[in-house]
Amino acid sequence: MDASITRRIILASTSPRRRELVASLHIPFDIVPSHAEESTPEGWSPDRIVTELAKRKAEAVYRQLDDRDRQGVIVGSDTIVVRDGTVLGKPADQREAASMLRSLQGRSHEVYTGVACIDSRTGASKVDYRRTVVTMRALHEEEIEAYAARGEGLDKAGAYAIQGLGATIVTGIEGCYFNVVGLPLSLLAEMLASFGIQVF
Repeated sequence: MDASITRRIILASTSPRRRELVASLHIPFDIVPSHAEESTPEGWSPDRIVTELAKRKAEAVYRQLDDRDRQGVIVGSDTIVVRDGTVLGKPADQREAASMLRSLQGRSHEVYTGVACIDSRTGASKVDYRRTVVTMRALHEEEIEAYAARGEGLDKAGAYAIQGLGATIVTGIEGCYFNVVGLPLSLLAEMLASFGIQVF
């Protein structure tokens, strides 16, 4: 194996989507759940929210590591959906999921994902974000209720999964697709390169 990729990624997330995306890079990685505080003050801009939360998640894992784990790069990430300046996180239940979908259908919204990388050897860090515009088609009430009832969007910001059946209600995107899934791979690859981890 090339020496440039002998360092591993430590993913500060239990998200199945992020795990699959990191696995697609074919770089050794481990998963260490982050239990960082995720509340933020009112008035923060979307980019500040996602970069701060991504950094908190990575820092929480950094503090957990012992000396044997000091050979990797910790990756934390956070995703939010923004509609007319209103931040939509994960819905609390099916009813809220349906309400979110009603507010998003037939129009465009923004998806922000923050990424934080921390060198577990030195503590050096980088934080950045990506923004993608997503357009959703107009939906009938029956479609909204049926999709919300499936539960696919209950653990996702904005209450839909673009990589699942949610793809059938999205008519277009401007920007990085993987950003909407939850981890912009092009940005992550750039950031990892600065820590000596090359994707190819």
